[in-house]
Amino acid sequence: MKRQFTPARLDVRAFAEDGAALSGHGRVGDFTRLAGEAAGRGNERPLAWSAEGELRNPHHVHPEVWLHLKADTVLPMTCQRCLEPVDVPLAVDRSFRFVADEETAAAEDDEAEEDLLAISRTFDLPGLVEDELLMEVPVVPRHDVCPTSVRLSAEDPDFEAARPENPFARLKVLKDGG
Repeated sequence: MKRQFTPARLDVRAFAEDGAALSGHGRVGDFTRLAGEAAGRGNERPLAWSAEGELRNPHHVHPEVWLHLKADTVLPMTCQRCLEPVDVPLAVDRSFRFVADEETAAAEDDEAEEDLLAISRTFDLPGLVEDELLMEVPVVPRHDVCPTSVRLSAEDPDFEAARPENPFARLKVLKDGG
């Protein structure tokens, strides 16, 4: 009989031992931090994810527990060049190796090419999906080519007229007795 797995409380080792797979569909609004990046817009946008467990070297004394994660969505943001709306596609395709605890993960992190996480019997898979998508959000969202021309300079004809008089010039006039 196959075991049943719950994404919000995932037994990672059992998931990997079974070579199990989970997938889900939701909305951007289901992930509060991700929805916050879109400033409340696009909460109804679809978000899809899938995860597969893998046990490498299963007959070894310490087999490796792996989780392969894929997720994608499109986040509505504001282009920082033209200030118009821009849809930013976010996609994650990453593998994680699970280790015994946080200390082991920290100790092995510098040498490991893969991402390391501490193993858990109640792992929050939707939390990982959200974390990984958040890391894909660009610091400066923008169009490849903006739909409107971008104004690259600011000109104000009244600026020169409104410029205050140089205070030192005014002092010179007072000093000269003018």
